[in-house]
Amino acid sequence: MSAINRRKFIRQVGLTTLLPLASGSLSGCFSGQNQKKRLGVALVGLGYYSSDLLAPALQLTENCYLAGIVTGSPEKVPVWQEKYGIPDENVYNYDNMHEMETNDAIDVVYVVLPNSLHREYVIKAANMGKHVWCEKPMALNEAECRDMIDACRQNNVKLSIGYRMQHEPNTQTIIGYGRDKTYGDIQRIVTEAGFYYNATDVWRLKKSMGGGAMFDMGVYSLNAARYVTGEEPIAVTARHETNRPDIYTEVDEFTYFDLEFPSGAIANCKTSFGEDLNLLDVTCTNGGYQLSPFQSYNGIKGSTSDGKILDIQIPNQQARQMDENSLAIMEDKPVLVPGEEGLKDVRIVEAIFKSAATGERVVIGS
Repeated sequence: MSAINRRKFIRQVGLTTLLPLASGSLSGCFSGQNQKKRLGVALVGLGYYSSDLLAPALQLTENCYLAGIVTGSPEKVPVWQEKYGIPDENVYNYDNMHEMETNDAIDVVYVVLPNSLHREYVIKAANMGKHVWCEKPMALNEAECRDMIDACRQNNVKLSIGYRMQHEPNTQTIIGYGRDKTYGDIQRIVTEAGFYYNATDVWRLKKSMGGGAMFDMGVYSLNAARYVTGEEPIAVTARHETNRPDIYTEVDEFTYFDLEFPSGAIANCKTSFGEDLNLLDVTCTNGGYQLSPFQSYNGIKGSTSDGKILDIQIPNQQARQMDENSLAIMEDKPVLVPGEEGLKDVRIVEAIFKSAATGERVVIGS
C-alpha cells in the first residue's frame, strides 16, 4: 500500500479500528514514515521569516530538510530552486497546493503566512495528511484555534506552534527553576518584547489580518509569563497606547498588560512596535533570575541572584525547534509545543483586548 493510500485509509477508518489489525501496534502502518531518516518540509509563504531564517536553518537540521515551497510569487520560484535545489514537482502555489497530498516527499507543511491565514492553511495541510507546523500567534481567536486542532486530530497528524523559545536551553533552565522552586515561590515577573517597526509590511497594520504589537510581539511576553510560572493566568488588566496615531489607526503600537496567577504571582508585561524591548526578569521569595535578551534569534543570556551565568549558546534556534518537532513525529511522541499551547495564548490575548477596550479587569475564561 502506498504511503498516501495508508494516510487516506487511516483517516477513513480511524486509529481505533486499526489497533487490532496492528496486533497492538501501528508500526506496520507507519513503517515507511518511521524508516525515513529525514522528514521533508514544505514552507508555505516565502516572506522574511521563511527566506532569511527558516530556509537557512533547514540547511543545518539533522531530522528534516527543505523539500518544497508554496508561494504566490512566481518570480521567487527560480531563485529558491537554484539556491536550494528544489525540484519542479515540489513547487506549488496557493491554487494547486492541494496536489501536495500525493507527494510523499513532503511530510510536514510549515505555515508562515499572515496571522489571518493560519487557520485556512493549517486545515488544508491537515486534510492532505501532512503534519503541520504553524507560526505564532496560532490564529485570530479561540474558535479558529479549535478548528485547527480538530482538523489535525481528525486527520491523525501532529500540530506544533512555532514558539522557538521553549526549545532554547537557557529558557528551559529558567522553566526548570520555576517548576522546582529553585529560588522559592515566584512573586513578580517583568517581561517586555518589542521593536521599532517602520511599517514596511502593510498587513501588520491591519486588524483583519491579525496585525499589531500584541499579536506579533506580545505573545512572547505572554508565553514567557506562562512558562515561567507553569500556571495559567486567572485575570488581566490591559491598556493600549500609541506615539504614531497617523500610522497605528487600526492596531496597537504599545500594549501593557498585567496578569494575575493562581499562586499570587503577578506578571507586568509590555509589548511594542515603537520601542526595542527584550527582557524577562523573575523575582522569587529567595532571589531570582533574568534573561536579557530573552527572545532574540541568538545570543540569549542571563544570570541568577546567586551569581550563575545563563549563557548556553546553540548554533540555530529554528534548526533546534524543527529538529525536535521532526523527531517527535518520527518517534510518534508529543511535540513540545502543541496546538493547545497556542490556543491558551490566544484565549488570553482576547481577554487582553477586552480589558484594553473596556478599561476593566477581565477574568480570563469568563
